[in-house]
Amino acid sequence: MAEEEIKNAEAQFPDLETSDKPAKSERVRDLDFLLDIPLEVSVELGRTRILINDLLQLGQGSVIELTKLAGEPLEILVNGKLIARGEPVVVNEKFGVRITDIISPIERVKQLGS
Repeated sequence: MAEEEIKNAEAQFPDLETSDKPAKSERVRDLDFLLDIPLEVSVELGRTRILINDLLQLGQGSVIELTKLAGEPLEILVNGKLIARGEPVVVNEKFGVRITDIISPIERVKQLGS
């Protein structure tokens, strides 16, 4: 008999208009934990492929030719994904990067296919 009651019971769902979504301030507070997640940020000047034999021949003063031309923007990667481009700067005798272009979400999706 209990089995028949279960089969005949109607599903109860809350009204969509009266959902239990938290207020905007509560949602912002719930997202605060994201601020403490560490990310790896790297800046790439260029790339190259080199044979192990050639790598072993390198010494102080050796020059490695990269795929980028002089004056091209540096690539700024977060967790290995391109998010922006920039130019090198020196601030208090340390290198830095001035962001000149942020990659749009559409461009990032296009990069996934290549």
